[in-house]
Amino acid sequence: MRHDPGYKLLFSHAQMVEDLLSGFISEDWVQGLDFTTLEKVSASQITDDLRERHNDLIWRVRWHSPNAPPRWLYLYLMLEFQSSVDHWMAVRILTYVGLLYQDLIRQGQLGADGKLPPVVPILLYNGRPAWTAPCDLDALVEQAPGLEGYRPRIRYFLLDEQHYDEARLTGLRGLSAALFRLERSQTPEAMVEVLTLLVGWLDAPGNGPLRQAFTEFLRLVLLPARLPGVELPIMHELSEVRAMLSERVQEWTEQWKQQGLERGLQEGRQQGLEQGLQEGRQQGRQEGRQEGRQEGRQEGRQEGRQEGRQEGRQEGRQEGLHAERTLLSRQARRRFGPAIAARLDELTAALDDPESLAAIGECLIDCASGEELMRQVERIAHDHRTQS
Repeated sequence: MRHDPGYKLLFSHAQMVEDLLSGFISEDWVQGLDFTTLEKVSASQITDDLRERHNDLIWRVRWHSPNAPPRWLYLYLMLEFQSSVDHWMAVRILTYVGLLYQDLIRQGQLGADGKLPPVVPILLYNGRPAWTAPCDLDALVEQAPGLEGYRPRIRYFLLDEQHYDEARLTGLRGLSAALFRLERSQTPEAMVEVLTLLVGWLDAPGNGPLRQAFTEFLRLVLLPARLPGVELPIMHELSEVRAMLSERVQEWTEQWKQQGLERGLQEGRQQGLEQGLQEGRQQGRQEGRQEGRQEGRQEGRQEGRQEGRQEGRQEGRQEGLHAERTLLSRQARRRFGPAIAARLDELTAALDDPESLAAIGECLIDCASGEELMRQVERIAHDHRTQS
């Protein structure tokens, strides 16, 4: 699973959106939001033009603004995981908000005065380069005296995840801040510390789906990125992820250290580079002195390791596919009942590629009914058979 659907799964929960707004947007309008009314706009309510924006989420909430009756405020949440900054992002935002307004007009979702509701675009960006693109479209359009009234106007609120002050994130007792800290954690110990907080915050029975979303994000996105090639056990609860990390903290610290060294050599700007580089050089010298004596033994070990890795990867792949199918079945049963879950099981049994299963997971989030879900799954299964 890529970052995109992992984040989309997390921010499909109202608690995450509420926490993001109240914890990271210090503007007056946030104080007037009634978060008890927060609801996600279903994918079935928007046109294909916007539905193709797989990484975006649209929410709406009742807003009590000064000297005006309560009204709907729409939140357009863009999840941006590109490795580079899009200088023209404000132009894209203008297009997406325009498409949203067209959908609201088509549905008759207008205010009491017949006007369109306000929309706040929010960009959540987690790339390593700092975001430098203008947040206001006005900065991208040249000045033309006498034509000021025709200039398009729109701006978006930027959340640059990687560049928040660590002390501020630590001081925020919130789910979004915890997510950002997990992403920035440099050691298993730091990750265990955040997981301990999350386990306590999400302990209530009603938080089961959100606990599961965090578990899936860690198991399928964050940990595989930090530990490439490492076979992870099947885990269904945050407490299991925390326990597993605690048990293997010493072993994986060395692996994370090596990854930090490699990134530092490539990018030249990671903190802790000098310490990792020195350790890498020392280890390289020691291995170089022993290389001549160990060459024969290493070749034998390498052959054995290679065979073992191949067998382990195949077994791990099958276990991972089984775990994905099981999770999809549980989620379908929870949302749409046992009949839909049974039909889903029949179709996913023939799917043997992670991308198809990940696509079904996104459909589980977006679809408003079990029948809509089954239509999407049948299409994915048909595409899979055609490509096989």
